[in-house]
Amino acid sequence: MIPTVRDIVSLPVVQAGEPEVLSAQQLDRPVRWVHVSDMPDLAGLLQGGELVLTTGAALRDAPRDYLRRMHRAGVVGVVVELGTRIESLPDSVGKMAQTLGLALVVLHRQTKFVEVTEAVHRLIVADQYEELEFAHRTHKTFTELSMKRPSMADIVRAAAEMIDESVVLEDLSRQVLAISPRNEPATTVLADWQQRSRAMTEPWVTTAVGPRAEEWGRLIVPHAPAAPDKTKMVLERAAQALALHRMAERGRTGLEHQAQSGLIDDVLGGRIDDDREADARALALGLRAGGTYLPATVRVGAPPDRLDPVGTQRRNIRILDAVTHSVKAQGHSAICSIRRDGEIGLVLALNPRRGSSTEVTLSRLAEGWREAIARGGDADKVVVAVGGGAGAFADAVHGLREAAHVAEVAASMPDLTRPFVRASDVRLRGLITLLLDDPRVQMFAETELKSVLIHDADQGSDDLVVLRGYLELAGNKSALAKRLHMSRPALYGRLASIERRLGVNLDDGESMTSLHVALLVLDAQRSAAAQPPR
Repeated sequence: MIPTVRDIVSLPVVQAGEPEVLSAQQLDRPVRWVHVSDMPDLAGLLQGGELVLTTGAALRDAPRDYLRRMHRAGVVGVVVELGTRIESLPDSVGKMAQTLGLALVVLHRQTKFVEVTEAVHRLIVADQYEELEFAHRTHKTFTELSMKRPSMADIVRAAAEMIDESVVLEDLSRQVLAISPRNEPATTVLADWQQRSRAMTEPWVTTAVGPRAEEWGRLIVPHAPAAPDKTKMVLERAAQALALHRMAERGRTGLEHQAQSGLIDDVLGGRIDDDREADARALALGLRAGGTYLPATVRVGAPPDRLDPVGTQRRNIRILDAVTHSVKAQGHSAICSIRRDGEIGLVLALNPRRGSSTEVTLSRLAEGWREAIARGGDADKVVVAVGGGAGAFADAVHGLREAAHVAEVAASMPDLTRPFVRASDVRLRGLITLLLDDPRVQMFAETELKSVLIHDADQGSDDLVVLRGYLELAGNKSALAKRLHMSRPALYGRLASIERRLGVNLDDGESMTSLHVALLVLDAQRSAAAQPPR
């Protein structure tokens, strides 16, 4: 530690001179160097932070001018050796030094300044050497660590051990990515973490992680450290190691994604038509062997700015990273590919937890995808679609077309509540929802039901309710009469009236199908109109 004025006054060589402190200002300021001189003006010789040793000739002659010049030169204090001389300093010199904010010490016994400078400079040099040695050790530690492809937790742990302080790595949303507590439990460190981190009212030491203007996290010592300079140095070096780690992982992950996407494209394009070759390549890329392979599609809403191709590509990669990370975090494996903007296709090899069904496992995985994508800043609607299982990887890849179609249909359905959907969840209603904006679909529904809609509006009738019930019950008139609490003759009359108005035979299968589709279109239109604007 760099010595302060107080530390220097406490040295045996200075104590032997019987020091008297006339001004206690700046006693705890660190001393950069010691300068010996009796010159009245040292402005051109000093750089600030020095302690001046003098016999006091200039101080006795013009004390106020001398102290002012020392103050302007950045001196932290003056030590005057009076020794055996009869001359003394003016009585007011101590008050002058206090006013200017300078330490002033008088030595009443003869003192060899060379011994003082040697002792002080030895301390300063030793401190500088210790700082250099610590900096070298810090550099060596994180360099060696980076060569071992460490995890984020390894880097944070190394930083905490070097400074013996608790260290936390958080992302920009104040989520803790890694923590290494020292001398206190993790629960204490993380108590009300997000609130405290956002308030930033505590004396924390923080360092941004990531390139300038692209920071993705912060390293934090969540209290005032014992050695602030060393703490800052270690955090900065750890931040560099974390940035390199992220770049390396992105590079490695980028290569993996390219290889996985290329494999899927080769299978879909017919360039790999041997199931055994496809399986072998998938296993070599990390897909778990055996069991059933599931094709799945994760679809996120359209990007906010379609005219920014660079931003769109970054968003796609961000979504892909979130999907693959969640798969690995839950113990599964997958081959993934960006199929188009906001859409990830993947072949899953699940590792169901003991006692958990496939449905529960897929639900947990779908929720994990939504949370990970939301943490990345994409708050759009996320749809997860799963196709039919296959025993061969290539068959599952071909099932991606079905999963993508289901995802597209489900994305257009406003009342979707399931964590993930299959083809059986969307069926005809999903297709109608997908095509709802097509004017031809709207015209079809209007033409099929126009006369009934007009009659109900003009007469206050409920023919549409009767027709809907008839179609839902597949033409079962007895069941419909019971549902509507009508006699059969009355129901037969109503149905005959609807037939004449529509100009169709309600017992004809094609007519029933056509009218049922038109009703589903009408329901979808009303449902869409009831939804709040996006």
